[in-house]
Amino acid sequence: MPKTLTIIGGGNLGKTLGRLWTLNRTFTIQNVLNRFIGNARAAVSFIGAGHAAADYADLLPADIYLIATPDDQIVQCCEKLARAGCLSSASIVFHCSGALRSSELQPALQLGAAVASIHPIRSFASPEQVVQSFAGTCCGIEGDRRALDVLSAGFTDIGAQLVAIDADFKMLYHSAAVFASNYLATLLDVALQTYAKAGIPNDAALRMIEPLVRKTVDNIFRLGPEKALSGPIARGDLATAVRQYKAVKAWDKRYGALYKQLGRLTADLAARRDRRADDSQNE
Repeated sequence: MPKTLTIIGGGNLGKTLGRLWTLNRTFTIQNVLNRFIGNARAAVSFIGAGHAAADYADLLPADIYLIATPDDQIVQCCEKLARAGCLSSASIVFHCSGALRSSELQPALQLGAAVASIHPIRSFASPEQVVQSFAGTCCGIEGDRRALDVLSAGFTDIGAQLVAIDADFKMLYHSAAVFASNYLATLLDVALQTYAKAGIPNDAALRMIEPLVRKTVDNIFRLGPEKALSGPIARGDLATAVRQYKAVKAWDKRYGALYKQLGRLTADLAARRDRRADDSQNE
């Protein structure tokens, strides 16, 4: 028989995973708990299984508990689960935070439960769309072996690609995604602001940078960052890079500092590329 699973939090992530597991008959959804009963009922309707609950006292016993709340509520929810008598040494409790370690679930650990963190690396803004496209999603995993054995099978069943991470560096793991996604948007905005200072309208600037960005990203995933690197620093034209830095700094000190720091890191990347090239020639 499939293990039973209760979802704490009736938001997009929880109800999407619940729907996927229901469609694949991976887990039997027991309850969906939300402080607003209407949201819990809506989640149950989307999932197509389970019973809505607005209080921990209303929860039926379950084998697995997914705490699918915002990060700042995860520990508190785990404490409430423990106080409600829901957990035992046979329980599995996990969350999907990319920033918090599984060991944050101390109330569950103290009762002998196994804990884990499974972090799907994607947006859940549109649950209907994610249900159709979840297969192939990478998930960072860490936690107790007993919990991971069960949950890895459950996530693999819905098409996840699992990647083990070092829990001691969980915050760096999450920061990497911020560098790759959030800060990329910020960096491109800086480029647009710089074009604007040169008198180029936003729509024209977007048309100008689109082929550059798309080609660079394609080359990075095809060749790696070292071989995809181009521009004055990659060519060794440091005089041009220095003149650009001075021009940007004279216009905006914040952007000048950013250009300088990125220039130093780019020089390191170029040097690493050149060392690898020399090493391959000497083999």
